[in-house]
Amino acid sequence: MEPKAGFLITPRAAAELCRLSLRAGQPGLAYLNLVEGSCETWALQLRGGTGSGVALARADGITLYGRREQLALLKDMQLDYQGDLSGGGFLLRGGDEIRSCACGSAFSRLES
Repeated sequence: MEPKAGFLITPRAAAELCRLSLRAGQPGLAYLNLVEGSCETWALQLRGGTGSGVALARADGITLYGRREQLALLKDMQLDYQGDLSGGGFLLRGGDEIRSCACGSAFSRLES
């Protein structure tokens, strides 16, 4: 099954996901899950390797899997990675209909 349009992985995020997948012993595979957040409705969980679900996106040697029922929540969003000497983390970015927490890994979809 091909990934759905509307959810993208940046090259920086793809590189970090590839690194995580190698450490997990499953090169090229990663899994995304959205869980209840504390600062916004949804919080991001990522891990190397795969879990049950569908391919959400593919980029630069990585296939990101997740739960089919969470596809609509990720529509028009982008997974990025920011890193510096003190560490790094994954960030979800979206358009005007998305409110993100300052941490960057939690978000809410605004009502239309």
